[in-house]
Amino acid sequence: MNYGVVFYILGWILKSEAIFLVFPFIVGFIYGENQGFSFLITAGICLVCGVLLNIKKPKKGGLYLKEGFFVVALGWIIMSCFGAIPFVMSGEIPRYIDAVFETASGFSTTGATILTDVEAMCHACLFWRSFTHLLGGMGVFVFLSALLPMLGGNTLNLMKAESTGPSVDKLVPRIKDTVKILYTVYLAMGAVECIILLICGMDLFESLCTTFGTIGTGGFGIRNDSLASLSPTIQWVVTIFMILSGVNYSMYFLILRKKFKQALSMEEIRLYFIVILISIVAISVNIWNMYPTASETIRTAAFQVGTLITSTGFATTDFDLWPAFSKMVLILCMFMGACAGSTGGGLKMSRILILWKSIRNEIKNLIHPRSVTKVRMDGGVIAPETVHSTCVYVAVFFVIFGVSTLLLSLDGHDFTTNFTAVLATLNNMGPGFNKVGPTCNFAFFSDLSKLTLIFDMLAGRLELLPLLLVITPKSWRKNL
Repeated sequence: MNYGVVFYILGWILKSEAIFLVFPFIVGFIYGENQGFSFLITAGICLVCGVLLNIKKPKKGGLYLKEGFFVVALGWIIMSCFGAIPFVMSGEIPRYIDAVFETASGFSTTGATILTDVEAMCHACLFWRSFTHLLGGMGVFVFLSALLPMLGGNTLNLMKAESTGPSVDKLVPRIKDTVKILYTVYLAMGAVECIILLICGMDLFESLCTTFGTIGTGGFGIRNDSLASLSPTIQWVVTIFMILSGVNYSMYFLILRKKFKQALSMEEIRLYFIVILISIVAISVNIWNMYPTASETIRTAAFQVGTLITSTGFATTDFDLWPAFSKMVLILCMFMGACAGSTGGGLKMSRILILWKSIRNEIKNLIHPRSVTKVRMDGGVIAPETVHSTCVYVAVFFVIFGVSTLLLSLDGHDFTTNFTAVLATLNNMGPGFNKVGPTCNFAFFSDLSKLTLIFDMLAGRLELLPLLLVITPKSWRKNL
């Protein structure tokens, strides 16, 4: 383990967070809120710690895969721990573990909350909650990958550790240019949505917070009813941008390069939209008599499917009151998730495809033992190691899922609450069912359960392995 490189990058992370904390301070200053100074003080703490870690530049470079995974996992833990300080200092969230839960939920774009009255918070804290979605959606380390070429080694390993999906590749030969493309698309989508929301009648503050939660697929709202009290037009706008945010960003890159046929032929994208369409139709039929008009029924179904399949977590209705069939469809959407290479959570559509094709090939091999079959997607052959890593990922996912559900059961809550609480955090969804439904929160869990769910949120956002590496004692050995 190259600790010099790890501590050096963590120093940059803390200095970056110090800059990010200035924004909620400015918001608090604009609204004349004293709570904003807690962000400025925390920014100073982050800056000092970051400078101390950066005093000595590592002589030996080498940001290899293990270091990449290690530093990303530690970085997200540190960002959550430091980012929680302003909530405690301002008195908005007095208990530190609750503040860490809220901050980790924000950075991991989960959107699960311990707050019972969101509207009682100051503007600075509301902005910081939503702003963490913007930062965590695309990833802080993805951005730093373009700023740390001086370390030597391969900064692509930072992207591999932080980006979503079974495999991560550069869109163009240079990491810096790849990051520029990703962030240009990401921020451009946000700017377009924010402008449209302003045109629809939202004020600037709520437009920004809603946009951060949408393109980051996070789901923190600034109203107690999430988006239920907003106009149908705004709900449709958010629905569309949530679904677009769950698309693999490679498709947008191909569209910018005018490779429309290649972009539209991606199997993962097709499956993503087919699942969304089928889910909306199935739920609309099932809840047809629950809403006064057909347009409201379809809009409500589309919003809830969009918000859960992309792991955003906004809500416009209490879907916990829906029939069992509709709730089951939503749970399946939560498991499947969005596309790889997007800001969405879940298992990812690409993994679903790889697993399905692998199962199909195994059946073919049983029928024709001498046949040679390969997993193909988008006209190419999927490497055996990618198929293997996909199977390992799914296995690890369900092991963590089972252990987490078991730990939550110690609190004595019902199975549906425990099961969907883990599902909502491990897949970075936000709301679940029963006691963690869209009109509820996670405040009632014990500290042990909250720590378990914090782990699940960060593990789900980082694709499990980086966080597992950190809690493995052997990985800390310097000579490995």
